[in-house]
Amino acid sequence: MTRQSLIMRSTLDRTERAAAVTLPLLAMQVVFGSAPDTLPSIGFVRHSAGLLLIAAVTWLLLGAIRGLADGVIESNPRSVEQNLQARRIETQTRVLSRSAMVVVLIAGISIGLMTFPGARQLGASLLASAGVLGLVAGLAARPIFSNLIAGVQLALAQPIRIDDVLIVKGEWGRVEEITGSYVVLRIWDERRLIVPLQWFIENPFENWTRTGSEILGTVFLYLDYSAPVEAIRAEAKRVVEAAPEWDRRVFAVQVTDTTERTMQVRILVSAGNSGKAFDLRCRIREHMVGFLSREYPQALPTLRFEEARELQAA
Repeated sequence: MTRQSLIMRSTLDRTERAAAVTLPLLAMQVVFGSAPDTLPSIGFVRHSAGLLLIAAVTWLLLGAIRGLADGVIESNPRSVEQNLQARRIETQTRVLSRSAMVVVLIAGISIGLMTFPGARQLGASLLASAGVLGLVAGLAARPIFSNLIAGVQLALAQPIRIDDVLIVKGEWGRVEEITGSYVVLRIWDERRLIVPLQWFIENPFENWTRTGSEILGTVFLYLDYSAPVEAIRAEAKRVVEAAPEWDRRVFAVQVTDTTERTMQVRILVSAGNSGKAFDLRCRIREHMVGFLSREYPQALPTLRFEEARELQAA
């Protein structure tokens, strides 16, 4: 099925029931509008029919926006390996569609209120607030419009996307959902971190998949100075080359630091995403500890007391 047909099918599915209600109400509005003004209760009937028509049109527009968004997302699945483009489209579509639905809902309520003479000023105020998307009518409305504007900013600038890997307040997790007011972050242990949209505009955070899911991982070994670096490098290379998590981009073994007791050996590897990188690091770490314990136990850190024994003998 083509992309256009997916979008069309989704939009029609979402608007089918609303259209079935809107069209008869539209016809009734035409009939009542042409009826003589002398008919009993004709003003009340026209007003009621107008309110129902406004509600039905609002329902129809909300369904059309949701169907259009679902169709666009369905035609760009993120189940593929390289899904950066699909995640970008899904994030923009979800956030912008929800923002548009909020505006349509506010506009529908405002137009409905404007049909009542006593509430006309309130309806006009709501409609004006929706039109400028951020001019606050009062302190109570400020958080709503702040999050609405933050949502539009996130959709356009895209510092985060659906399924991005983030570090937020020291927690590692994936973006599970972006709503009109908050972001749901799925933590690695199945917890959920709820963060307001505005927080991502005002605070720094880490995004590990901003331009791609590939990532580097490190394994640090703290060894005695007698450790055979070349043997360690050869064994680490053998393990990495046999590991399915390695994407064959980066591999290196280097002595990156020394202290008065040990030297720091860093094994640097690459993987297709952060989950594979974590598993690869654990695989290397477990194997290298076993290899050193079995083949070079003297390479593990030790405390020497030769000098102390010589002093005691003297």
